[in-house]
Amino acid sequence: MKLSTQQENLKKALAQVGRAVPGKPALPILGNILLTAEGERLRLTATDLNLGITVWIGAQVERSGSVLLPAGLFIDLVAGLPNDRVTLEVSSENQLVTVACARFSTQLNGISAEDFPTVQHTAPEGAASVRFATATLKEAIPQVVCAAADSDARPVLAGVYLRLHESAAMLAAADGFRLASKQIALPAPVATKQEVIIPAPALRELAGLLSDPSEHVTMSLASAATGSTTATRAIFQTAHWTLATRLIDGQYPDFERILPKGCTTRAILDVRELNRAVRLAALIASVSQNVVKLSVATGESEQAGTVLLSANAAGIGANTGVVEGQVAGEGGQIALNVKYLGEALAVIGTPQVALEMVTAQAPGVLRPVGQNGYVHVIMPMALR
Repeated sequence: MKLSTQQENLKKALAQVGRAVPGKPALPILGNILLTAEGERLRLTATDLNLGITVWIGAQVERSGSVLLPAGLFIDLVAGLPNDRVTLEVSSENQLVTVACARFSTQLNGISAEDFPTVQHTAPEGAASVRFATATLKEAIPQVVCAAADSDARPVLAGVYLRLHESAAMLAAADGFRLASKQIALPAPVATKQEVIIPAPALRELAGLLSDPSEHVTMSLASAATGSTTATRAIFQTAHWTLATRLIDGQYPDFERILPKGCTTRAILDVRELNRAVRLAALIASVSQNVVKLSVATGESEQAGTVLLSANAAGIGANTGVVEGQVAGEGGQIALNVKYLGEALAVIGTPQVALEMVTAQAPGVLRPVGQNGYVHVIMPMALR
C-alpha cells in the first residue's frame, strides 16, 4: 500500500472517524483505525462494535492495500505535521508504515487488517431510506438527545425515538424526569411508516459530523437477515462519510399521551436573561437537590409580568433573580430541576422562549417562540 494525500484533509478525516474509537476498547483491535487505499480514495474506518464511522478522502494511490494504525498515536502525529502532502507507505513484509511529510518522517508498526470487524459503509440494496436536510437535522438532534437517559437501566430510554410518516419525522427522548420532542419536515415523503429507537450517543456523534448545510443526509434502515422487515441498524450517509449504528430493540413509551394539552399561565421571556438567572440560581441549587422555584406574576399593564427565580441551600445561602417578560394567565409557582432547565435553554435555538404551566404539581413546558414543532417538558419538584 502506498499513497499520498493532503495533510489538512487527512487531519479532518481522522477527527471525524476518531469519534467511533472507544476510550476503553473491549477488544484491543478496536483502538485502531483501518486505512484502505482503493481507486483514487483513502477510506478510514473505526468502530466500537455498536457504532461505526467511515470517511473517504481523495488520494493519489500508487499501490492499493489496507493496514491498521493505533488511533490516538496516528491522529496526534498527523495533527502535528505541516500543511503539506503526506505520503503513507506500508511494507508488505512486516506492516511497517512510513509516514512522510515535508522534512518529517515517522515509522509506525501497523497491524494486519484481517481481524478488524466488518463495518457496514453502504446501505443494503432495497433498504428503506429517507433524506434529511443537514441543517434541520443538526438543529434537531441536540434539542432532543439532552433528554435521553444516561444509564441503560431501561435501554429504550437511553435512545431517541424516531418516527417517519408521510412528509414528517418525529424525534423524542425522555428519561422519566423530562421529555423533549421535535417534529421536522422531510424533503420528500417516505413510502411507508417507520418507527425505530436510535442510541443517543450515536446521534451525538452524527451531529458532530453534520458540517455542510448545503448537503442532504440519507438514512437507511437495514435488517439482520434477508427478507426480515425488522430493522436492526441505521446507516446515515453522505458523499464523504457513513455512520452506522445498531438500533435499540423495544417498545418506546407513548410520550405523546403525557404532552400537556394546554396551560393556565404563559410567560414569554428572553432566553439570554432567563439563562443568566438560571446559571446564578444553579450555584446555590446545585448543592441543594438542584431545586429552583419559579414564581410567575402578572404586571400592572397588559402583557407585562415577571418570573422570580429563587434557590436556597441550608448552610450555604440563597439566590434570587427576576426576569421581565410578557405574562398571560393566572400566574403561579413551580419548582423545577435547575440542571434540566439550563440544558433545555441551551438548545432552544430562538431569542425568546415560552414558559407554560398549569399548577405546581403539573409539568413545566418550554417552547421556542417563533419555531413550531419543538416542546421540552420538565417534571415538577416539591415546592419548599
